[in-house]
Amino acid sequence: MWPRTFEQRLDSWVQLRQQVTTVDVETALQHINAWWFQTPWMPYYLHWDDQATWPDPWQLLNDNIYCGIARGLGIMYTISILDRLDIQDAELIEVGSDNLVQVSGGKYILNWDKDEIVNINSKLKPKRSKCRLTQQIIKKQIT
Repeated sequence: MWPRTFEQRLDSWVQLRQQVTTVDVETALQHINAWWFQTPWMPYYLHWDDQATWPDPWQLLNDNIYCGIARGLGIMYTISILDRLDIQDAELIEVGSDNLVQVSGGKYILNWDKDEIVNINSKLKPKRSKCRLTQQIIKKQIT
């Protein structure tokens, strides 16, 4: 169940990050994806054209409004704050009408399904993604 207050959401997010620091990459990504899929859904909260005004992680949790981009952004913030050496290339990408998070060169796809991450061997082709936000840019924004 999704936490009702900002303080509860913040505490739950801290617990999530603590839980995934020592598990293997795939398990960590599954937990992160599942946690963010608990969020209440609201279509069209954020838009790629307004990227300069997107909320930081704390404002995102406080606003408590999540569309596909916002949920993907939350996943990116979580991965970026973890700063695990084995997860350094995450990207939030727009592919068709989906806003996906790809990790390990596209091997893992998050923000696609609530119960599982997609584990593939081929990379999503950059020409197919309309918009892109890298983990390095996220790190600069939150530090």
